[in-house]
Amino acid sequence: MGTITKALELLGLFDRDRAEIGLGEFVRITGRDKATLHRHLTELAENGYLEQHPMTRAYRLGPALLRLSALRETLFPVRKLLQPIVFELSEKVGELAHASLLQGEALSPVAHADPCLHGVQVNFDIAEMLPLHATSSGIAVLAFCPDDLRTKVMARPLSKYTDQTISDPAVLRDKIGMVRQYGVCTVTGTFDEGVSSVGVPLFGDGGRVVGSLAVAVPSARISPLKLRDIALMLLQEADRASTALGGVFPKIFQSLPSGWGEETTAKQVML
Repeated sequence: MGTITKALELLGLFDRDRAEIGLGEFVRITGRDKATLHRHLTELAENGYLEQHPMTRAYRLGPALLRLSALRETLFPVRKLLQPIVFELSEKVGELAHASLLQGEALSPVAHADPCLHGVQVNFDIAEMLPLHATSSGIAVLAFCPDDLRTKVMARPLSKYTDQTISDPAVLRDKIGMVRQYGVCTVTGTFDEGVSSVGVPLFGDGGRVVGSLAVAVPSARISPLKLRDIALMLLQEADRASTALGGVFPKIFQSLPSGWGEETTAKQVML
């Protein structure tokens, strides 16, 4: 792992529940040498990627990230393109919808919406990276990503997030095969217990997979009919989103065979 990667990985340790991190906590989390960590943190702070609390001296994300985020969205307005699609999808299905972009070996959420029509809702953290092997979004991307990325992900131990997480490469390969057949991935409880999700890939220029579109539902509300309705709407919106991103969604996935919802509920969701 290079020096730049080691430094940038420190930025990924921040989340909603850990807005500020002190040097000692960085050492505990990473297990790295204190002096080297301090040098990396100092350089990140000097360049504006981090800043220190004036009293506690703990580090937090810096203003340079705001400038880069604004510049990225100005030059490549992905959030502006996807947010309306995600919002409309959530209104149509009456459940939480979200879109994510492929970032290295995980997915980075960029837009989400929830009409909040039910007392029980799915908790979604926009700052949480989504693993490729444990979410419907991730598996949908794995099914259509370059072979080298898929091989790399499946060559290492697959972390378990719940008892239902797919951690066997052979099972994951079977799951990927089904997704490639229909263009839709469904899972239950593989990342969050009690949550079922349906995901489809998004394609950008050159036909490359760039991310995913998904709907998450408390498992108690899922049914074969609801599952099929969500899948059909996802396929339609993925076509629209892929076009907006400069890609083309495969037309072969525009329709699902009769009985897909019942078959998926019985076989795919429980994988």
